[in-house]
Amino acid sequence: MDTKLMSEYIIGRNAVVEALRAKLEVQELLIASKVEIDQRINEALSIARKANIAIKEYPRSKVDDLVSSKENQGIALKIAPYKYAQFDNLLNFKKEQKLILGLDGITDQHNLGAIIRSAAAFGVDGVVIPERRSADVSGAVWKSSAGLAAKVKIAQVVNLVRSIEQAKKSNFFVVGLDMDGKEELPKFSLAQENLYLIVGSEGKGISRLAREKCDLIVSIPMSGSAESLNASVATAIALYGIFQMRNSQSNS
Repeated sequence: MDTKLMSEYIIGRNAVVEALRAKLEVQELLIASKVEIDQRINEALSIARKANIAIKEYPRSKVDDLVSSKENQGIALKIAPYKYAQFDNLLNFKKEQKLILGLDGITDQHNLGAIIRSAAAFGVDGVVIPERRSADVSGAVWKSSAGLAAKVKIAQVVNLVRSIEQAKKSNFFVVGLDMDGKEELPKFSLAQENLYLIVGSEGKGISRLAREKCDLIVSIPMSGSAESLNASVATAIALYGIFQMRNSQSNS
């Protein structure tokens, strides 16, 4: 599956402007009547006009109904179905120390958006989500990512375990993130290799089959008072740790 089956809306002034700047495939821009015009509204209208994007003005109540949210700040974009990257392309492009992030069972759209935002911040080369038991890339995910979903390649695969096997054949080490990992993140041994980092959902963690395929399970050291971390928080810490280890190695 390369696209979602139905269109989505991106809502909110910052998210809309970021989407327009990123030149997403947009079907129309919605503006609420009598909306307070500020710099972001002006920029959105300017970009839309230059790109020949249809601009439609509706009463605020109709905008709320169309996007199924009252938190749209009087502006929304109707975007075309999201086009996922090909997983093979994430594996095969030329780069040293590649880093791909695989998400196992992340079903909350806000968590997915936050993870994508961290992926963009710490140089992840691609994010992989399975077709089933996972949030997909929607308008809500776009907003939670602060528009950075356009700057990270996201692939959707039929089977995450099969993608792990494929990554190994392409000379990636597969590392799972789990609280009972044998190595702690600040000193784990594979940081300088091509990595496929697998992160599971909060509570359930990585699925058994995916875990069995990992070359190594790493953990984040915590004080005894904390039992677990939200999946997006744990992912951000792990990505920062890898980013820091790789940078310190290259600068030494």
